[in-house]
Amino acid sequence: MPRLSRVVAFSVASLAAAGAAFADPPAAPAPARPKQAVIISFDSARDISQWERSRALAQRTGAHFTYFVSCVFLLSPEARKEYTAPGKTSGKSNIGFAASKQEVADRLKQINLAASEGHDIGSHGCGHFDGKDWSKADWLNEFGSFKRILENAYPINAITPEPAGWREIARKAVGFRAPYLSANKALYEALPAAGYLFDASGVSRGPARPATVSGITRFSLPQIPEGPDTRRVIAMDYNLYVRHSGGFERPSKAGEFANRTYDAFRAAFDAQYQGKRVPLELGFHFTLMNDGAYWKALERFAGEVCTKADVECISYRDYVSRGRDGEKQASVGG
Repeated sequence: MPRLSRVVAFSVASLAAAGAAFADPPAAPAPARPKQAVIISFDSARDISQWERSRALAQRTGAHFTYFVSCVFLLSPEARKEYTAPGKTSGKSNIGFAASKQEVADRLKQINLAASEGHDIGSHGCGHFDGKDWSKADWLNEFGSFKRILENAYPINAITPEPAGWREIARKAVGFRAPYLSANKALYEALPAAGYLFDASGVSRGPARPATVSGITRFSLPQIPEGPDTRRVIAMDYNLYVRHSGGFERPSKAGEFANRTYDAFRAAFDAQYQGKRVPLELGFHFTLMNDGAYWKALERFAGEVCTKADVECISYRDYVSRGRDGEKQASVGG
C-alpha cells in the first residue's frame, strides 16, 4: 500500500505539471491610460492683481497656463500711437490702453515672471477688433504690431532696464486667440506666414482633439452642459456670465453662479477623465464678473483636478510641442 500511494502521488504531480505546461500564459498588463489634459487660458490679461492671483494658483496646483495678451495694454497713454489697427487711424483700440507707464512696467514684470515660471505667453492681437472681414494682409499687420510692441515694450515706453532674455519671450509667442473668437479663412492663411504654431479661436460641441492643418494646430473651446436644464454653453467665463445674468452684475447670486460653474466644469472633466481623455479647454478673463464667481469656481476646480497624479494642467504651447515632438520621433523611427 505505501508503494501504491507513492505511485498515485507521482501520477497526480505529473498531471499537474503537464496541466501547467499547457495553461494559458498570463495576460499582458493593460496599457497605461494617457493623462487627462486640462488647458486653462486667460484672454487680454490686463489686471495686475489677477496676474498675481493666477500665478499663485499655478504654484499651488502645479498648473501651467496660457496668457493671450492684448498688446495695447503694453502701451502707455503717451505711446498709444505706436499701434495702428487695420483700417483705423493710429492710437485706436476697442479696449483702451494701459493707464500709465508704471502700469505697463508692472504688467511687463508679471509677464516676465510668468514666462520664467513656465507659462505660455500668446497673442490676443492688440486692439480687440473683430477681424471677421480682415484680409490676410490685415491679419499680418496685426500680428506684426503685436510682435513689435511686445518685443520692444521697454524702449517704446522708455522703461529701463530691460531684463535679460525679454526678447526671447516675444519670440516664443507662437499661439493666438482671436478677439470674439472671430476667425476667417484669411486668418488661417496668415498664421503660418507669421510664424504661429497654434490657434485657439474655435468652438466645438464638447471637448475635441485638436487637428493640425497647414502647420497650425487648431484648438476649440468646448460647449459643455450647464445649469438645471444642462443646456450647453461655451466653457468660458464671459459666456457663463451672459448665461447666468444677461451680462449684468448680480453679486447677490455669486455663490449660486460659482457652484453652477464648478459643477459644469467638474462634470465635463469627469466625462473625459472616465472616458476617452480628450483634452478639456477652459477660457477666462481677468475681469471679476458676478463678484468673481467664475474665478472662485476655477480655483476650486483646479485645486481638485490639477493635483491628481494622472492629470496635467498644461499650456497650449506645451501641449502642441509635445505632440510635435512625438510626431518627429515617430517619423524618425519609421
